[in-house]
Amino acid sequence: MARKEILDQIQKYTRPFRITKGKGFQLKDFDPGDTRGLKLEKSEAADLLQRGTEWLAEEQDMLYAQNRWSLLLVFQAMDAAGKDSTIRHVMSGVNPQGCQVFSFKQPSSEDLDHDFMWRYASRFPERGKIGIFNRSYYEEVLVVRVHEEILKRQQLPLPLVSKRIWDERLADIAHIEDYLTRQGTIVLKFFLNVSRAEQKKRFMQRLERPEKNWKFSASDVRERKFWDDYMHAFEEAIQATASKHAPWYVVPADNKWFTRLVVAAAIVEAVEELDLAYPKVDAQKKKELELARAELAGGA
Repeated sequence: MARKEILDQIQKYTRPFRITKGKGFQLKDFDPGDTRGLKLEKSEAADLLQRGTEWLAEEQDMLYAQNRWSLLLVFQAMDAAGKDSTIRHVMSGVNPQGCQVFSFKQPSSEDLDHDFMWRYASRFPERGKIGIFNRSYYEEVLVVRVHEEILKRQQLPLPLVSKRIWDERLADIAHIEDYLTRQGTIVLKFFLNVSRAEQKKRFMQRLERPEKNWKFSASDVRERKFWDDYMHAFEEAIQATASKHAPWYVVPADNKWFTRLVVAAAIVEAVEELDLAYPKVDAQKKKELELARAELAGGA
């Protein structure tokens, strides 16, 4: 099958979840268990994902060699939605030299002495590289919004902490993403949309299986009490920042195999549209290569 045909197939599984206009977006319109009617055995899903990761590896090699574009992948989700495993599976074939993964934890005292974007901006990907944010600056309008006591620790001047602060932060984020795309950074944002019932099931598995106990935290259960608040925050974040140049993908996350396929397909589609190629060698460089070939051929 030609690549054009494959891309056409890919779009069937990316476009339904791709949000480029926030107006009218509602999370309730997206089913966390959706698979677009695709039914695969575990081995079939793994094979399809393997083909996608191999394709991505080829594109990433050219991205790195060309050294002009960069790619920022933002992953947001509730706990147990599968961010870590999705990143691990989708990026399994990518050369680590051309990929940077950052997982942002609680801010340090130094972070709190700067603006809310400071610690994230220093981690934006270099040209030629793929940057992955496992949680990101969106936490500043998600967890900080749900738990406003965190906002108090950010030492903002009191007159600036108004009722409009979340709208203002979302506008700032949208402007920064627009800026990044004009500097050659492709921004793709993934909300792994897990249902509350599936999250509970996965938490129970972590409790019941000793080898998964380490993944469980009592705070995970406490955060479930704020589920509706988080859904409201996610919805408003997507409404305010979805755009053609920095789209959101609201990816069904109740079936991990489908989550991984959609994420891989979205990344492949975006990179393929760049029409990447290896740098062409000019006449001077060709001359240098011929001289090096002759020297090697004549040497010991």
